[in-house]
Amino acid sequence: MKISCVQMDMALGKPEENFKLAEKLILQAAEGKPDVIVLPETWNVGFFPKEHLAELSDRDCIAVKERIGTLAKKLQTNIVAGSVANVKDGKVYNTACIFDRSGSCIAQYDKTHLFTPMGEHHSFTPGDHLCRFQLDGISCGIIICYDIRFPELTRSLTVQGIDLLFVVSQWPGVRIGHLRALTTARAIENQMFVACCNSCGTAITTKYGGASAVIDPWGETLVLAGSEQEIVSAECDFGVADGIRKSINVFADRRPELYQY
Repeated sequence: MKISCVQMDMALGKPEENFKLAEKLILQAAEGKPDVIVLPETWNVGFFPKEHLAELSDRDCIAVKERIGTLAKKLQTNIVAGSVANVKDGKVYNTACIFDRSGSCIAQYDKTHLFTPMGEHHSFTPGDHLCRFQLDGISCGIIICYDIRFPELTRSLTVQGIDLLFVVSQWPGVRIGHLRALTTARAIENQMFVACCNSCGTAITTKYGGASAVIDPWGETLVLAGSEQEIVSAECDFGVADGIRKSINVFADRRPELYQY
């Protein structure tokens, strides 16, 4: 499976401008014939305009489904459409949509851990479910940015059965070493591939760090982006994960009866 991460520099609070840029970059990524194209977190509005957020947000992901879903069908490519600020039932969520090659939205996930240091919990509502899905027969899961700091979430997905984790994020450059360490750790400890698509550019006073990457189950980085807008791609051989899980079967050796919180 070939995965392409679109490391996008979006404009804060300008959804139409960002949709046009995302569409342009998806078309560019498609030239490399990837199986999956991935966008970053809250790419429709940036992270995040506190003024008029609800008005700037998507509604029940209608725009994402119409515009990005249509592109997935046209290109016959799976698209993990990052996440968008999205209003449903009168509340704003940080919502990820996943599209298969037919353009169908096969899964949605609302960010469950909101980043309190930047006040995300004052503007967004947390989700209440995990998200697993299949792309081309590969079992996948998705988490959003701050979720990566909660290993219980990723391990819960893994024991339910995933081989590929998508991490979509707006991670600042000042802590980019943490993103690299955490995504690598999640890949190693769960013996799976991790595809992380981060943003870049500046919003208000925060400079986002890029460094989008695809990491294999050994913790080896297959591709790593720089700090500016770009598209990076890598091939994932899922036979590697099978071999590791057979030779070092951490899942068979787990002692869940001892794990207390």
